[in-house]
Amino acid sequence: MQPLSETVPAGLSDPFAPTHWSVIIAAGESQAAPEIARAALAQLCQTYWAPLYGFVRSRGYSVHDAQDLTQSFFAYLIEHKIYTRVDRQKGKFRSFLLASLKNFLADASDRERTLKRGGGRDFLPLHEEQAEEAESLFQTQSSATNEDRVFERTWAETLVRDSLEQLSSYYKTEGKERLFQELRIFLTGSADPLPSYVDLARRLGTQASTLRSHITRLRARYREALRAEVRRTVETDAEVEGELRELLRVLTAS
Repeated sequence: MQPLSETVPAGLSDPFAPTHWSVIIAAGESQAAPEIARAALAQLCQTYWAPLYGFVRSRGYSVHDAQDLTQSFFAYLIEHKIYTRVDRQKGKFRSFLLASLKNFLADASDRERTLKRGGGRDFLPLHEEQAEEAESLFQTQSSATNEDRVFERTWAETLVRDSLEQLSSYYKTEGKERLFQELRIFLTGSADPLPSYVDLARRLGTQASTLRSHITRLRARYREALRAEVRRTVETDAEVEGELRELLRVLTAS
């Protein structure tokens, strides 16, 4: 069994293994190491909490009810061991989760029973900051044309946010927090025009050629961080490129 943590290239530390979905699938097929599968599932569910919450909110539920239903869904997922039923050939964790959530919301008895029990808070503690970030993401996507679109957009924005947080932590550890804050605009884009290399280099007290190298390295590290985030949620390396293309499609779609 692979460990639940490893290091990605260029000094970026990935807090979770890139094979969590494989761990969950393997546990479901063999019924072995359930505690490892549960830990992997808990970590992946943290990534998908906001997209699933956004989907529930888009169905018209209030903030409080959407939080309870999202938490309850995770309790349902564990109690009924839904992850053991996944088809290895259908592999995408987000597709599996969304289909499972739709089934859960459609079954009023399961929904009400888990709500009365208090949801999945023991399995997946809900922190105030996490809930606020999820609501903020939902509000930015609430104009989407349908519920699935809200889920897709929030999924994409969550992966981008988590990748940027990894980068921020890395640069802070290296004592280069200001450099990251000045250069992150070259990753995320902005309504404002990008600063010129000459002006920005002068502000940072460096040469334009050195600044160019910093930006090149930052972009490479961002791609690594994003790839690591995606890799945790698919079964094989071959699926990563497809998911990255899907991520770009979702982010650039009007």
